[in-house]
Amino acid sequence: MSLLRSTTLAIAFASALLAGGARAADVSMADGSVHFSTPDNWLGIMETQGDPEARVFQVPDPSPTGRNSLARVTVTVKQVADLNGFNQYRSDATAKAMALPGYKAAAVPPGPNSNVYTAQENAATFSYTEHYWFKNGHAIQLRCMRPSQTQAGADWKAAFDKGCDAIAAQLK
Repeated sequence: MSLLRSTTLAIAFASALLAGGARAADVSMADGSVHFSTPDNWLGIMETQGDPEARVFQVPDPSPTGRNSLARVTVTVKQVADLNGFNQYRSDATAKAMALPGYKAAAVPPGPNSNVYTAQENAATFSYTEHYWFKNGHAIQLRCMRPSQTQAGADWKAAFDKGCDAIAAQLK
C-alpha cells in the first residue's frame, strides 16, 4: 500500500474515532442508483464523491489484533460507458490486486466476476474477497478485507464474512 494511501486511511480512521465514529446503516451512492445497508456496528471511516465514488467501512475487531490490522469493506462505483468499460475497470482492479505484496490467489473464486486472495499489509496477511457488477452504466466493486489471523476468533471472522455476503446480495 502506498504511503499516501496508508496515511489517508490512518487520518480517516483517526477522524472517525475522534468524532465518535459515524454509524453506518443505509447507504446511497451514484446519485441514488446504488443502495445497500451495512450492519449497525460497522463504522463509516471514509467517503469520496465524484467519479469514482467510494465508501469505506471499518468492521471493528475487538481483539488486540484489531489495534494493528484494520478490517474494512469498500464499495466503489465508477461510471462506465458499456460492458467493455466494465471489463477494463475489473481488469485494472485485478491487476492492482495482483501487484500487492505477497499476493496469492485462492484456488477457486466464488464467481465469474469475483476474486479471492491473500496479500500482505503492514507485515500482516489479509484475506480479500472482491465482487464486481455492471449495473445502469456503473462498474461496482465490493472489496472486503480482514486479517487472515485474528485473536477475535472464528465467530468474528464468520460475522465479517456474513456482513460482506449481505452487502454482495444487495448489490447484485
